[in-house]
Amino acid sequence: MNQVTAATPVPAAEATTASPETLHLMVENVHCAGCIKRIESTLANMPGVAASRVNLSTKRLRVDWLPGQTTPDAIAETVSGLGFPARAFDPAALQDGGEAEDRRLLKAMAVAGFAAANVMLLSVSVWSGHFSGMGGATRDLFHWVSALIALPAVVYAGMPFFASAARALANRALNMDVPISLAVILAAGMSLQQTMKGAEHAYFDASVTLLFFLLIGRYLDRRARTKARSAATRLLGLRAATAMVVGSDGRQRAVATTSLVPGMVLAVAAGERLAADGEIATGRTDMDTSLVTGESLPQAAAAGDAVYAGTLNLTAPVEVRITAAGEDTLLAEIVRLMEAAEQGRAKYVKLADRAARIYAPAVHILAAGTLAGWWWATGDGERALLTAVAVLIITCPCALGLAVPAVQVVASGRLLQRGVLLKAADGLERLAQADHVVFDKTGTLTLGEPALVNAGDIPPHSLRLAAALAAHSRHPLARALVKAAPQDDTTRIDLTDITETPGCGLSARHGGRPLRLGSAAWCHAEATATDTGAPAGPEFWLADGDDTPVRFVFADRLRDDARDTIARLRAMGLGIELLSGDREDVVRAVAGELGIDEWRAQCPPAAKVQRLKDLAAEGRHVVMVGDGLNDAPALAAGHASLSPATAADISQTAADMVFQGRSLAPVAEAVAVARAATRHVKQNFALALLYNVIAVPIAVAGFATPLVAAVAMSSSSILVTLNALRLKLVK
Repeated sequence: MNQVTAATPVPAAEATTASPETLHLMVENVHCAGCIKRIESTLANMPGVAASRVNLSTKRLRVDWLPGQTTPDAIAETVSGLGFPARAFDPAALQDGGEAEDRRLLKAMAVAGFAAANVMLLSVSVWSGHFSGMGGATRDLFHWVSALIALPAVVYAGMPFFASAARALANRALNMDVPISLAVILAAGMSLQQTMKGAEHAYFDASVTLLFFLLIGRYLDRRARTKARSAATRLLGLRAATAMVVGSDGRQRAVATTSLVPGMVLAVAAGERLAADGEIATGRTDMDTSLVTGESLPQAAAAGDAVYAGTLNLTAPVEVRITAAGEDTLLAEIVRLMEAAEQGRAKYVKLADRAARIYAPAVHILAAGTLAGWWWATGDGERALLTAVAVLIITCPCALGLAVPAVQVVASGRLLQRGVLLKAADGLERLAQADHVVFDKTGTLTLGEPALVNAGDIPPHSLRLAAALAAHSRHPLARALVKAAPQDDTTRIDLTDITETPGCGLSARHGGRPLRLGSAAWCHAEATATDTGAPAGPEFWLADGDDTPVRFVFADRLRDDARDTIARLRAMGLGIELLSGDREDVVRAVAGELGIDEWRAQCPPAAKVQRLKDLAAEGRHVVMVGDGLNDAPALAAGHASLSPATAADISQTAADMVFQGRSLAPVAEAVAVARAATRHVKQNFALALLYNVIAVPIAVAGFATPLVAAVAMSSSSILVTLNALRLKLVK
């Protein structure tokens, strides 16, 4: 895809016709909160730009701009001029680019490792020859062979660091890659100069070994980052590309969803997602409304009922009159909630980034001071440069770069053994700061599987008869009813004229008698339901001829260890809260059974996000645990988040971690491991600092050659890695 310039205008599909208009761009080289701040602050001062927002996980830049005051090309050129090349937004290109970058880093690491191993062998021979009387010609030959191996490897394997450093310098900024690049280039250049002079020492092994260790840290960090993908992009996948519009003549025609306007009538077949918000004009069906309510049970919908874009029509064709389309739909609002939540999380500044802000300029000042001091004291420019190179190498942030990725790898392995998949690179650090946990109900605290709870009160014949009829439906309650009945008995029941009516239930004939299974209204059981005081909720009724209808009550079962897990979390000092889109009586019952005092019912996605914002405003660091489509914005809005493996794909994408199995215990385990991992990261930073306190004065004093500096730097990296491995032993 070409960069957006005046010669390659932004496609029309990338800008809306609203006023102000909206432009979506994909920007490269966005890695941290600092990148986001630089882009947004620059655009805020640009005439004609009303607002801008960068999403770190999708690399998407959304700009609201005023026609006549600026243009999409001018916006793209401004962003590109900051060192962040801007392109028309394309999620597929983003994914391909990420995989390509992973492959480049892996190849660079392999080249650096191969070169480091071979150059180190040659260096050992030179060291041995130094004590055994190796001739100068043989030593020079070994140095030239080392140069032939090391220099191409430095050029190829160092490109990730060189390119990043060049971009930073071009924008008059510093980053961690600037001192790394200086150390590698100067060490290689000094070694080549020493080899050409026939000098006794060369330091090619220092250059390639340094690159090898740094690339390990860069690759591990990159792999952790690429596990986190944008749930907002996945939510956009729920939008239909085309829709069938019913014309005034009754004919249907396919139109792009961007052309839909209120007042049009859509023909929505069974199995299709709605392309716009509206109300049912004709027909009756069952709708999967989990996007809105989070509840897995289908909802009956008939003429006059409101339906929403992104929801799934399950059972029968209907016609829907559009009330809102495009950016005015509920789905679009949920996507905006998601992106706003992801944006807030992207601005979180990680511990490693905070350390890097201080470390990079300090290294430059120290190396420059060493160069100036030695040159002034000795007048020997070569000796001064050699000492400065040793300082750059010995202070190179290899241990700092490995401090977090090494712990992440060990912690990820430990969590994986306990059924938890870590997806977000900084998820552990955020989870360790948590002091409050918000749970969804259905599918999170419960299994999300309705089960028959009054089987003991139902006559055996009625249970067998209802299960035999329910076997002809895919409704979740029907499947639960079949599961509750003895299988051998249901196969012997002879049913005829079986029919399923969407939104109502099933009908058939058995022994010449009419048989119905479904809602109270469908089975003419309203009077019976009133007499028994039956509450509204998940239920089926069975009408067998003129006999009194029989009620089947269903409930979603709690996870077996839900109470124990909540007690453990509370013992760890975490507050507990329940937010659910379900009815108040159901939520109250679950909260009471689990001992949760703070709970809220009938919460749509926006209400959940707002509650998390309110808690954050109080200074809380909230962990969101949820599974439904409607939980995705809240999962992204939480300071950290977890989702069960049975959750919707979009919710798993939005979460920092995904846990397996029917147990809730991995939530508490993840918090415990996150806290331990953060302690080990801080210990690694302390070890790296201690190493510099000891090693830097030695290098500044001139007692360390670049080779000794490289060995010391490698030793600090090994020490940090060993400390990370101790996490496996923590109970």
